[in-house]
Amino acid sequence: MRQFDVIVEKDSAGYFIASVPALPGCHTQAKSLDDLMARIREAVELCLEVQGEPPEPLDFIGVQRISVAV
Repeated sequence: MRQFDVIVEKDSAGYFIASVPALPGCHTQAKSLDDLMARIREAVELCLEVQGEPPEPLDFIGVQRISVAV
């Protein structure tokens, strides 16, 4: 059994978006958090199936918000 950290965000249309930093390209979206968590579990399983060997585990440190001039 492996554990993965999941980043959850919400877009302007109201969709929840989940991504897994340890698995590049592993992300999904849903209208509810319950659906999102079920979908991200499935996405992780598929990503691991495609990648073959599981990646080296990462330790979650935190999330920071920054501002940049655009």
